[in-house]
Amino acid sequence: QVQLVESGGGLVQAGGSLRLSCAASGRTFSTSRMAWFRQAPGKEREFVASITIIGGTTTYSDSVKGRFTITRDNTNNTAYLQMNSLKPEDTAVYYCAVSIWGGKYDYWGQGTHVTVSS
Repeated sequence: QVQLVESGGGLVQAGGSLRLSCAASGRTFSTSRMAWFRQAPGKEREFVASITIIGGTTTYSDSVKGRFTITRDNTNNTAYLQMNSLKPEDTAVYYCAVSIWGGKYDYWGQGTHVTVSS
């Protein structure tokens, strides 16, 4: 019903910045929330940030608060994650997710790799 495609990942040195994009397509008219998660090698998936489609209310994990900013463009169903002051521990595969009704996330993208070197 909803397809998500992430882009913008790559290699960056510690202290640098990257901007990830998540383009949603399909039946997105009832989308409630978009979010970013990440999974580092050998670790569990963790929540990074979310934003409500109506109102633009944001939530961040403590590990990224003050460094990352999530935004959305409702005209083209795209969410962004601006990542500043990157640290090696930010290295992970970053996934975009969409919640249709709120609560659990119903659709997931394939992920984009972010590698931060020291």
